[in-house]
Amino acid sequence: MTSNKRQVVRISAMSLIFGVICSVSDPTMAARPFVTDDARLTQAGSCQIESWSRFYRSTNEFWALPACNPTGGFELTIGAGRAFYRGFETNDYIIQGKTLFRTLEAGSFGWGIAAGKIAHPAVNPGPNLLGNHYIYIPFSAASQDYKQVLHINLGALRNQSAGDLRGTWGLGLELNQSDRLQWIAEAFGDHTSRPFVQAGARYAIQKNLLQIDMTLGGQSYGPVSSRWLSVGLRYTPDDILRFR
Repeated sequence: MTSNKRQVVRISAMSLIFGVICSVSDPTMAARPFVTDDARLTQAGSCQIESWSRFYRSTNEFWALPACNPTGGFELTIGAGRAFYRGFETNDYIIQGKTLFRTLEAGSFGWGIAAGKIAHPAVNPGPNLLGNHYIYIPFSAASQDYKQVLHINLGALRNQSAGDLRGTWGLGLELNQSDRLQWIAEAFGDHTSRPFVQAGARYAIQKNLLQIDMTLGGQSYGPVSSRWLSVGLRYTPDDILRFR
């Protein structure tokens, strides 16, 4: 295999892993550091931004995903990620819409639907530039005191490079130790491969405004190269952009 072909294969593999992790479950509003989405929306009439870095043995990723909820019932996210692999770089782009049919409340459950596209220009040029399409149902259930919250995702992803349709899933648990500190654990993946798992914590520097988080994760029984350290920042003001 020539050097150029090896470069293409490496970038393609990296982007596909990059995309699967991001589109298996919600890459956007899965309240950092979750990948599995929750049945919640951004503050009505406002916007928020989530950003994070994920560090592997040979690859580093950097993401920024702003989301807005102009009407109170529909959330739109448009964002991008950049990955670096031994001197090579590749970008991914995401656009997603999400709505709820039932709002999550303490002692009850909520659910909705989300759909979007994640594009890998380095992997899917030309007519495939719009990238992978995905759709899923986010379901969340909370305990009466809201200290435990369970998140479940079921969906499908159309992989343009492989030309196949993959069933996707996510399962996450949120444990609220205090009004500032939360512990998280989750597993997610698709029906074609071993699941990914991660665990960590989020901490509110300022409640309902600024949150930091950190997780350790990797592919179950996967290679060492699949393991990651993730560090994130989430900014959620009430009125950064008031539409009404």
